[in-house]
Amino acid sequence: MADSLIGEIIACHECDHLHYYELIPVGAKANCLHCGNLLYRHVPDSLNRSLALYFTALILFIIANTFPFLSLELGGRVVENILFSSGWAMYELGMGELGVLIFLTSILFPLIVIVGMLYLLVPACLGKVAPRMGSVYRLVNALLPWSLVGVFMLGVLIGIVKLQDLANVIFGPALVALALLLLVYTAARASFNPHEFWSITGHTSLDISDEEVKNKNILNCHTCGFLSLETDEHQHCVRCDSPLHHRIKNSVETTWALLLAAVVLLIPANIYPVMTVIRFGQGEPNTILSGVLHLIESGMWGLAMIVFVASIVVPVMKLTILSFLLLSVQKKSVWRPRDRTLLYRMTEVVGAWSMVDIFLVGLLSALVSLDALSTIRPGIGAIFFAGAVVITMFAAQSFDSRLIWDNVKEKEQKV
Repeated sequence: MADSLIGEIIACHECDHLHYYELIPVGAKANCLHCGNLLYRHVPDSLNRSLALYFTALILFIIANTFPFLSLELGGRVVENILFSSGWAMYELGMGELGVLIFLTSILFPLIVIVGMLYLLVPACLGKVAPRMGSVYRLVNALLPWSLVGVFMLGVLIGIVKLQDLANVIFGPALVALALLLLVYTAARASFNPHEFWSITGHTSLDISDEEVKNKNILNCHTCGFLSLETDEHQHCVRCDSPLHHRIKNSVETTWALLLAAVVLLIPANIYPVMTVIRFGQGEPNTILSGVLHLIESGMWGLAMIVFVASIVVPVMKLTILSFLLLSVQKKSVWRPRDRTLLYRMTEVVGAWSMVDIFLVGLLSALVSLDALSTIRPGIGAIFFAGAVVITMFAAQSFDSRLIWDNVKEKEQKV
């Protein structure tokens, strides 16, 4: 099926540079000549492979959410929980916002992605189009950045290390299933070739003239990659029915507003405690930084560096990079556009990993509830921090990286 795509015109999502789809060796990947963004991979039998992996992921997901996850044994008492317990514990402790966020990003959104992909892939492997194919694909595409199985797993590993000194940690079958789910889920996403998937619809690329390219009459659908001629201000993609836009409307202004909101939230997030550890009736609240220092004092340097990078370095780095990119766009800078695009790509990749602290707080609050012996309670700082992380993720999505290259193209045209 990939052979039918040869010669089709595709556009890079990050710089809008046009390319011809070419057959590349098995296992190879094609990158944009301008910005270096990944265009596509050559995965043999992509649809059938993805279907098998997503079906396996669904089985592992059911196991991970059905059987015991982790148990804590201390003083003859055993506290057992399932994967759902982290979000539920936050809700019971009066922090329903965090409970909903944990449930959505670690359970519901990954489930919707897996089931949605199976709904699309089963008919596709039979050469048919699923009903409301475009709507389902848009939903899956929107939820992918928020399906944080890998981040949750990192939070679990950090929690296990922290709990080793407190009590005996018992691994449940759900933990093994979650680890396998992460591997299979990642492989399924890497195996899926959207160009091959959309080829079953019969919509082929347009015959685009140089004049149309020069006049910027081409609209690139960021959902399915289909190219359309610009004819209307409120145009939709003929293949997946997604709204089309030459550039994200008010991208710079929206991103600035979100960044400022994130800065405001990060101040109380680092002042107020994110959790309190109580042992034998005594304990003191821990902020993000004091928690890192406590890990260092306990000799857990590696764990301390992970928490420090995820909770402090990454949020500050995202704010700094996005602010720099916004200023460079507003100043119409043509300085190293490829490197600036790479910086933007970094913010998309690492941004969600700051959620590891929220998952960790939820996991520890659910497990360590042994009354007078030992208890861990979330602090109000966790709400502010979660809000800042979510807003910075929205900020990265609202920034249109193609604006970086618009200034370069304008200068080239003047020359």
